[in-house]
Amino acid sequence: MTRVGIIGASGMAGSAIYKLAAVQPKLDVTGIVRHEKRARELLGSDAKLLTGDVFALTDSLLARFDVIVDAYGTSPAQADRQTKLAQKLVNLARKEKIRLIFILGAGSLKTGADQHLFLDEIAQIPGAEDWINTPRQQVKELRYLETVTDVDWVGISPSASFEPGAAAAFVVGRDQLLFNAEQKSVVTTGTVAKVVVDEILAPKHHQERLTVVNTTDQP
Repeated sequence: MTRVGIIGASGMAGSAIYKLAAVQPKLDVTGIVRHEKRARELLGSDAKLLTGDVFALTDSLLARFDVIVDAYGTSPAQADRQTKLAQKLVNLARKEKIRLIFILGAGSLKTGADQHLFLDEIAQIPGAEDWINTPRQQVKELRYLETVTDVDWVGISPSASFEPGAAAAFVVGRDQLLFNAEQKSVVTTGTVAKVVVDEILAPKHHQERLTVVNTTDQP
């Protein structure tokens, strides 16, 4: 039985990952959440939870897991905590041999003829100044992870549009922003959850970032 901890299990991505992982017979899944009441409303009254600020949780509490999925979310003003959490988890994994799976942003993906970062386009969206710190910090988080060569980690970036929804047919890539046949760059939470759970059950990617796009609207 593989013991899995999902940080941010009451968030958009984390809840989809938790729900899919929790029904896998080979996985023992715990949601790591800040607010137990909200988590139980989303995940069910019988959800297995570890409640508290993840930064305050001791290594002994987190060391129980074989795999930790980091789907942590916070406000744009505190987005630098994403890299700080990655550093905390990497330090833990060095001691405990835990596999780490990070849900990253799309801003670090390359696109266009000049291969600019998608972050540059995000910054042009009207009103982006209110929340641009989140994708900026997610780029920094990936850059940090790329320096880590002694821990088994994988990062997963969504497409340009990351939406709630069921799993659909999909294509996996590496560092390029992906588009489907309709020239849409969109992925659903169900698809990302499937990619994550598949990677937990049968690890194929190590010390690299993946991205995924839905090829169809149909599950």
